[in-house]
Amino acid sequence: MKLFKPALVAVALVSVFGCQQEVKKEEPAVAVLETELDKQSYGLGASIGLYMQRNLEQHSELGLELDKSLILKGFTESIDGKSQLEQEEIQSLLMALDQQMKAKQQEQIAKKAEDAKAEGENYLAENAKREGVMTTESGIQYEIITEGEGEKPAATDTVKVHYTGTFLNGEKFDSSVDRGEPSVFPLNHVIRGWTEGVQLMSVGSKYKFTIPSDLAYGPMGNPPRIPGNSVLNFEIELLEIQKPEPVAEVGGNDGHAH
Repeated sequence: MKLFKPALVAVALVSVFGCQQEVKKEEPAVAVLETELDKQSYGLGASIGLYMQRNLEQHSELGLELDKSLILKGFTESIDGKSQLEQEEIQSLLMALDQQMKAKQQEQIAKKAEDAKAEGENYLAENAKREGVMTTESGIQYEIITEGEGEKPAATDTVKVHYTGTFLNGEKFDSSVDRGEPSVFPLNHVIRGWTEGVQLMSVGSKYKFTIPSDLAYGPMGNPPRIPGNSVLNFEIELLEIQKPEPVAEVGGNDGHAH
């Protein structure tokens, strides 16, 4: 979730207010956009309106119900040079609102992380009882969908895989399969659950892993997509192990590259 940016709103609105253009007392019910300048004028207002709409929705989600009629009143009075508040007071009020927004967001993040922890613990306990599910010493749960016969990677290897990641409710958050292109990465540069889990696989294998949060993204999660304390499911197919190219020898009598 994007944070409310009062400074941006203030800049956008003050820049418009500063013009202090005369506003017609009687506006047509429907704007007539005949010229390019008409469209640009309308577009400026629409861009501010769309920006405010998104922020109003974010505030509402956090229980901060702002009065749209007063927002419109503040806009129209200020653009006509008749604001009831001084610019310094407006900026102070917006900063205070921003702090409220951030505090509410932190409360929401903490609540989601707490809920995810309890849900994850229950899921792991039940999932471990299912037939075919094995659990490593570290707590990773896995089941074999297809067992390959190729080599197994080391933690220092680079692997090519297809994968799909889902939350416990089945919602997909990432998938190389959907992108139509395998992912390639050093196995020791990913979450610990992947580093350990993929080493269990032979090339050609496809496993389903359930990774505890402490072996995934931990209490902080991976904002904005993955909440803290999330237990994650991955279906991983190991396509290839890419060994590092041997370093060419460059001179020297000891037979080693320098």
